[in-house]
Amino acid sequence: MAERTLRGARLGGQSFEDERGIEFAARQQVGYRCPRGHEFEITMSVEADVPATWECQKCGSEALSVSGIQPEAKVEKPARTHWDMLLERRSEKELEEILKERLELLRGGEIGPAHLHRAATRGKKRAG
Repeated sequence: MAERTLRGARLGGQSFEDERGIEFAARQQVGYRCPRGHEFEITMSVEADVPATWECQKCGSEALSVSGIQPEAKVEKPARTHWDMLLERRSEKELEEILKERLELLRGGEIGPAHLHRAATRGKKRAG
């Protein structure tokens, strides 16, 4: 029975609410122009903070406001490199000492690739 009562009502396509007595917010039209020359307007509340940029409705590029609002310049931090992060933890003197120790271990065959270890141990067995 419920199916017959909704037939032809176009649910979602038509509002059954009455608009009498409703006061709409004050609106303004804000114009934008993209680098490709497309111009369009967006309806916004008068109280809204108008953004300096808006995505172009035709090509998707960044359109600037025609009212002269300029986008804020973003302060970009320089990229932190591995070296920068390393220097936050150790001084260059400490790093030189660690490098010297590791090179001694590598040259002594205590650390490093497996084929170097095998060659070093074979040489010791032959000598002994």
